[in-house]
Amino acid sequence: MPLTTADREAVAHHGLPVHEVVLLAETDADTGLSTAVWKQRLAGLGPNELPPRRGPNWVVRLLGQLHHPLIYVLLAAATVTAALGEVVDASVVFGVVVVNAIIGFLQEVRAESALDALVAMVRTEVTVVRDGAAVRVSSSDLVPGDVVVLDAGDQVGADVRLVSTRDLRIDESALTGESVPVVKDSLVLPSDTALADRVNMAYSGTLVTAGGGRGVVVATGADTEIGRVHRLVGATKSVETPLTRKLAHFSKVLTVVILGLAVFSVVVGLLRGEPLAEMVTAAVALAVGAIPEGLPAAVTVTLAIGVARMARRNAIIRRLPAVETLGSTTVICTDKTGTLTANAMTVRAVVVGGQRFDVTGIGYSPDGHVDAAARECLLAGLACSDARILEDDGRWLPVGDPTEAAVVVAARKAGLDQGDVPQRVDVLPFSSERRFMATKHADGSVYVKGAVERVLGFAGLPHSAEAESLGREGLRVLAIGRARGVELSEEGLRGHVELLGLVAMRDPSRPEAIEAVRACQDAGIEVKMITGDHPATAGSIASEFDISDVHARVSPEEKLRLVQEIQARGEVVAMTGDGVNDAPALRRADIGVAMGRGGTEVAKQAADMVLTDDNFASIRAAVEEGRAVFDNLRKFIIWTLPTNMAEGLVILAAIVLGAALPILPVQILWINMTTAVALGLTLAFEPREPDVMRRPPLPPSLPLLTRSLVGRIGFVSAILLACSFGAFRWQLSAGASLEVARTVAVNVFVGAQIAYLMNCRSLERVWPRNGPNRWLVVGVALTAGLQLLLTYTPFMNTLFHTAPMPWHTWWPVVVLSAVTYVLVELDKWRQRVQRR
Repeated sequence: MPLTTADREAVAHHGLPVHEVVLLAETDADTGLSTAVWKQRLAGLGPNELPPRRGPNWVVRLLGQLHHPLIYVLLAAATVTAALGEVVDASVVFGVVVVNAIIGFLQEVRAESALDALVAMVRTEVTVVRDGAAVRVSSSDLVPGDVVVLDAGDQVGADVRLVSTRDLRIDESALTGESVPVVKDSLVLPSDTALADRVNMAYSGTLVTAGGGRGVVVATGADTEIGRVHRLVGATKSVETPLTRKLAHFSKVLTVVILGLAVFSVVVGLLRGEPLAEMVTAAVALAVGAIPEGLPAAVTVTLAIGVARMARRNAIIRRLPAVETLGSTTVICTDKTGTLTANAMTVRAVVVGGQRFDVTGIGYSPDGHVDAAARECLLAGLACSDARILEDDGRWLPVGDPTEAAVVVAARKAGLDQGDVPQRVDVLPFSSERRFMATKHADGSVYVKGAVERVLGFAGLPHSAEAESLGREGLRVLAIGRARGVELSEEGLRGHVELLGLVAMRDPSRPEAIEAVRACQDAGIEVKMITGDHPATAGSIASEFDISDVHARVSPEEKLRLVQEIQARGEVVAMTGDGVNDAPALRRADIGVAMGRGGTEVAKQAADMVLTDDNFASIRAAVEEGRAVFDNLRKFIIWTLPTNMAEGLVILAAIVLGAALPILPVQILWINMTTAVALGLTLAFEPREPDVMRRPPLPPSLPLLTRSLVGRIGFVSAILLACSFGAFRWQLSAGASLEVARTVAVNVFVGAQIAYLMNCRSLERVWPRNGPNRWLVVGVALTAGLQLLLTYTPFMNTLFHTAPMPWHTWWPVVVLSAVTYVLVELDKWRQRVQRR
């Protein structure tokens, strides 16, 4: 029997010679395993599949969504409302709880589906040698010791130690972040070689792009590198969002305050000799008034509006709280390839005769320009390339090696195509040993393309200063030469090649991403680069973006650890990624951002947000919208809390003074139900303020309500209490009936809420500068209409114990509303002066 799981994990197969690997696997590199041995190992080790997920059943997970302080407050509100006989109102609150629980449950299911995507990714068909014959089997049938054959287009079905290669190149970007296919060979490597540099290994889930090879399976299922990522994803817990944490703390405080006020009112009433039953009823009314029943709905609607706005800016949100999290982000850990860069090798310059000619355009689109002096060099490069480009639904895609595709695109920009190339009659293919490719054509021409030192050697030239200069710019340089009438071999080429020029390329930075990174930095957000790519390449790109914190050649565990270390400092972390290797960190980050075009399904499933254009500029736009969403949530909370507090204080003041209630419990419910929807939710549609990206992110430790905003809430609560209670007492002293006085008090209360709503359009500016909000106008008009119905409709008079108001009693409503607006604006002005 071959090595156990523990033994296999301890063995660095890339550090062993081929014959030792074959010996340890108890197999034969030529004939493979026998069918009998394969069956024995399959029975003992199980299929080559990632282990299924195990967890609580759906009922337990659904009920777990109710375990939250805010939900407890809502359930208490519904219970109290039902106890007062308001079944419809109680049903609405219970409905909010149920909807929130279902949404949370679906979010949890979505997060765990990342594991299912990993399982699906490694299912494929492979060619395996058994009993000396090559057969196609399901990858799930592979066992350690199997000998597999790899060809272009194959997906590797298990972790394989290569025993022989033939110009083999494998795309490992999904696992390691390497931006170009890796040239493979079977040479022994040091045992401490990093994952991305193990050229003698082929890993499960990666893709063969060119050539072929043969290897011995050394790990299957959970023992593979992708299985290790699977374990990391399964063990990584999603963190609570800043909004979730702050709402949880706020809910706890709110619960304590409401219970304290309720108990205090009962005690005061009993000390005044009031009946216990009446005091309990009053306490219940106080609790009903103080609980912000509309808060969950407002949070959901505000986040949903943010989702819609972000979708219009190429950011698809998979989890509602992620909208707000973006606005709280303090650190962005970004991948390089495809996010900051175009993920498309592009020729940037051609050097001919010592003169440099820049090439315009980005990516694989042939749109661009290059000087005609580079035409001969590019024709040779086109002739000596096997790649091609195809247009698919408006996008240009490479077929073959990306480096060759870049040369083909540059030739197209020079006005060349395959019709300009003489017929090819022979080829000397590229290999890791040769490090060049040569083609012979019907007209006798031989074209050579490869590493600069190899082509220069054929041309008898010692070195190239231009190549060194281009290399210092972070460009990958190829030399292109031509010979005539020579044998297509290294010996035949030596001394007979004419150097036509140098072609310099790289995966270019996105211009819009450079501006977006700068905007994020100006907004106080630290941008770090975390990539699996080569340090030199990463450093070159980072310099263009003024990113000083660069982590290259990073493994999945290291990415996860970096995210955790940053979070441990109290930062809110956004992590971008597109590969399997990014999934654990994407799930752990406060917000994971996956690439929609070039990203793996695993990364998309693990992320909270998916960019449809794979562009960092869309992250900047999403941060902008996230900040606007957070602003609007705070505006709603700052608007609704004084209302709820004042309603509770009105009841408490009446109890303390031994006076009649200015506003009845049923009237409080009316105010809460109508204004929360018609007025409060209009704040969710507020346009973002103009300075939203010119201010630093709020510190993660900052509470939802700062000291100044708590003072604002107390100040406005006192205004609402004084206005409504004062209007009520004034009407009674003027001889009005109790019902009319209460109706006036209710309308004063709602009028002051409308005025305060205008104040809350900006929490700091004396006059808002964030543009018109037509929904606010609609909400105010709707509220005014509902108040008229409440006041003058007999049915509503009976149901809510109101009475028609004489028209002259409306002037206190208007005046006190205006006074409320002016007082709050003066308070904002005072606070701005104090901060200077």
